[in-house]
Amino acid sequence: MRKKTTNREDGLHVIKYWPEGERPREKLVARGTDALSDAELLAILINAGTGKESALDIARALLARHGNLRALSLRPLAELCRFSGIGIARAVTLLAAFELGRRHAAIREEGDVIIGSPEDVAHRYIPRLRDLQHERFMVLLLNNAGRIVRECVISEGIVNASLVHPREVFRAAVTELASSVILLHNHPSGVREASREDHLITKQLVEAGRLMDIPVHDHIIVCGSNYVSFAENGWLES
Repeated sequence: MRKKTTNREDGLHVIKYWPEGERPREKLVARGTDALSDAELLAILINAGTGKESALDIARALLARHGNLRALSLRPLAELCRFSGIGIARAVTLLAAFELGRRHAAIREEGDVIIGSPEDVAHRYIPRLRDLQHERFMVLLLNNAGRIVRECVISEGIVNASLVHPREVFRAAVTELASSVILLHNHPSGVREASREDHLITKQLVEAGRLMDIPVHDHIIVCGSNYVSFAENGWLES
């Protein structure tokens, strides 16, 4: 006859039965976030395991499957939901955490928000745009001091001149009394090169900006962890 086990013996994979110093939450409280591994931080988000695996087991399996946190953050909701032990609620939690991380990385200190160079824009927006699987075209509205007063998403998907119309780009600029604008979009392919369509769009918007006395200071294309600046290359006047 099989020996009957206690609830504790049946649930040794359950984190609450582990020694306190090994539990991710308690470890974070006692030693801080830096003391936790990637898998332990993920386990806190996953929150609970299944009948056979702890939250930490699931977290380790996720990292083993995808290699690292950044690769994991690129997986779509549907794919995460199919992973054993995740489901839609946990998948949503993970994606929300990854997006918070991107937005946090894009924030600069309060005294350092003036846009004075393409590098300033790249620092703020590369973390937000480099991992998108589709193109996003944005316009940054600047005041006289060069501070961003608002950012507007103009189009999602394939960026072309028919979708990026001057009317849409400058409507918000007029409403917000912007002094100038910066155009911004990403290349999901990571190719560090401005396309013919990119040049066409920029020329069209620069000319519209001149007519409205709202100059286009730059068009920056995020290409993976790099960028292309029209201003740096002297293409705004061409």
